Formats: sequence, structure tokens, C-alpha cells
Amino acid sequence: MMIKPSIPKGTRDFGPVVVRKRQYIFQTIRETFELFGFQPLETPSMENLDTLTGKYGEEGDKLIFKILDNGDIFGRSQQAKDSRELGILLCEKALRYDLTIPFARYVVMNQNELALPFKRYQMQPVWRADKPQKGRYREFYQCDADVVGSNSLLNEIELLLIYDRVFTKLGMNGYEVRINNRKILSGLAEVIGQPSLLTDITIAIDKLDKIGIEKVKVELQERGLSDSEITTIESFLKIDGSNEEKLQQLGVLLQQSATGLKGIEEISYVLHTQPAAFKTTPILDVTLARGLNYYTGMIVEVKAPATVKMGSIGGGGRYDDLTGLFGLPGLSGVGISFGVDRIYDVLEELQLFPATAQQSTQVLFFNLDANTSATAFTMLMQLRERGIASELFHEPAKMDKQMKYANKRGIPYVIIMGESEIQEGMLSVKNMITGEQTKIKKEELTTYSF
Repeated sequence: MMIKPSIPKGTRDFGPVVVRKRQYIFQTIRETFELFGFQPLETPSMENLDTLTGKYGEEGDKLIFKILDNGDIFGRSQQAKDSRELGILLCEKALRYDLTIPFARYVVMNQNELALPFKRYQMQPVWRADKPQKGRYREFYQCDADVVGSNSLLNEIELLLIYDRVFTKLGMNGYEVRINNRKILSGLAEVIGQPSLLTDITIAIDKLDKIGIEKVKVELQERGLSDSEITTIESFLKIDGSNEEKLQQLGVLLQQSATGLKGIEEISYVLHTQPAAFKTTPILDVTLARGLNYYTGMIVEVKAPATVKMGSIGGGGRYDDLTGLFGLPGLSGVGISFGVDRIYDVLEELQLFPATAQQSTQVLFFNLDANTSATAFTMLMQLRERGIASELFHEPAKMDKQMKYANKRGIPYVIIMGESEIQEGMLSVKNMITGEQTKIKKEELTTYSF
């Protein structure tokens, strides 16, 4: 029986044109990471399940892709009391959910060899058992940069400048870098007298964009907060104005919380230490919560330009004790992540990919017969020595067929060399974009500007 070819929902094939555009994004990000002194790292696609479980909050745990173990599955399944126990018995490994937890695990395993602070970047796919929709995939790439082993807020500024440089280089006008501080959210929980409900409050606030203030209030009620406590949270969420005005309003609202005031001080330092270095000033957004449990300081999220309907295209923050989860307490870290798949969709929609990111071969030599193809091959190698991507059509064929191939591939130049051209010592160079055709001497090919 013939099987109809298909791929799992939430995954995609990438053809040559798409891969080339994605590589343009990767290259822009990688060059920026390297420029800022970050070192490359790669970790396995799968981790032990207990490495990942409990690190991403209750919502995140549900989205971990578990890997079924080999061996006596039937025998082990008989021992399970419920579906949760069954999952633990049958799955000891899981696909990477993000790059941060594997990074923390790596740091702990290699702590004696690393020079601290350790600045690493990592560009690999991650997997989430999410419901596929526009801009949300089950397999997607992340590009992370983290600094571990330093409490300095200069790291926060540097990471925000990486965002600033990358999105400026990609030509994405109108993007927004939004920042907040988990200490400010902790301060809010303290002010209303519910510090133990910080996680519940942040999970609810994190849904503000999706469900609106009224439904957030309902959720807070369901999570055990009183009407007066919810009123204080609502007034917090309505803080508005310039960065300075927001800092002032926060100072009044959180004046009874030492933790909250520390968060305000940290945000103020990040915004005021090197303001001239930023092409796009970060925006203080008190509603930004990022519902991941491990953030303890600054949190950041990058929004696509308002003309594109797209969620976050990057995010991250400070985690003061992430490595403590693996037995190495007190090692502070801060990191950011780029959502490459979403960035691709934004650049595609706004038509921001340069022509150079959309083509490989620049020159195609026509193959008219065995004689001319031998001469053409020598010239082909001369162009390749110059770093110009070139091809010779694979077999002698009619010119029309070779023209169609060049057009379909988007090759901007073709070189035609028939018997008459060889006798004259000339080449015909055709610009496939303008249609202009010129004759040049063979010797001029080594310096010709394509």
C-alpha cells in the first residue's frame, strides 16, 4: 500500500530559499553574539525528564514532549496507578523545552572547567507539545545568549543592546523591547499581603494581553485573592505614561515593600546608565510578567512592529539561582532568547529580506556543447576563486531550457559562449533582471563586476 507522505502538525520542511533566509537571520544574530564576547555551546536534543520537569511552571510542564523508553513497556505500564505515574514509568527522557535549563545543567556539570562569568550563546531547535497556530510551532529554533556567574546589571544592558543591534540590522523598524522586574511583581504581592501567591498573580497577569483585565480579575479571584487585593493589582496594571512617570507611580504604590523598591532601583539603573547606546529605548511595562518560575530580576520581551499580528519575538530575564536546581546554589545568571521562526515570519511579511539572502548562484554558464563546456569550466573555477557562486548547466541543451532554469532558480547572470564567441575570444553576459546583454573579452571575466 502506498503511504501518502506527510509531516507531524506543528513542524515544517524548509526549502532552499527559506533556509537561505533563515541563515541570514542566524548569521546576523551569531555575528552580534560573537561581537559581544559570547561563546558557542550545543547540548543534546533530549534531556532526562527530571532535568526539565518542574522548571517551567504548571503550564510549561504540560507542554514537555516526553520520549517513550525502549524495553518492557507493557510490563512497566501494569505498575502505574494513574496517567501521571504511567508517564514517569514509560518516559525517562524528553525533548528540550528551551535552551536555558540545559545550559544551567551544563554549567553545573562543567563548573570546574569554566571561567566565570561564562558568556555563552546557543542556537538549536526546541520542542513544545503546543497547539499549532500562526506563529506557534511544535518544533522551532531558539537563539539564546546567557551570562552566568555575575550579578552586575551591566549584563542586562549588554543583552538589551544585543536585541537593539540585531533588530536594527534586520531593518525591523517599529519593534519594541519591553522590560519589567520580578522584584516589582514580588513587591506588589507583598504590598497586598499575599507574598505566597506571587506565582498565581504572575500567571494571571501574564495572560492580560490575551484575555483582558476583566478576565484576569476573575482568574485572580479564583486563585484566592480578595476584592480589595484585586483592586490594588488593577491600579498597578493601569500604571501608564513615560518610563519616568511609571517609575514615579511605582515608587508611590510600592513604597512599603523593600523588594519592590529594589526592583525599581534595578530598572532605573538599566534605563539610565547608557541611554545614548540604544537606538530604540526599552519601554518599562509593569504588566509584563513572563510566567516562568525561575526569573528573579529583570524580565524582557520583544514585540514585533504593530503592523504585524505576531506574539513575542524574543524574551528573557535574570535568574538568581537557576543552577541551584542542580546543586550549585548562589550562581546568578541573565539571558535572552530570539524566536527565529517568528522573526522570519515578520521579515517575510514586511518584505525585509535583502536580495542577497534569497539567492545562492550568481552566475550560470550555459552548456552548448562539449567543446564550449570544457572552456566554460575553466572560467567557472576562476569565478569561484573570486568567491562568486557559479554553476555550469549540467548538460548540453537548448538555450531556452537553460534560460528557464536560470529564471526558476533566480540566478541573476548567465554567460553564453558559443563557437563564434570562442573564435572572437569573447563572452556574452546577460543580466537576467534587466535583460541587458553585453559582450566582454575573456580576460575581463577575472575583474568583471557581477
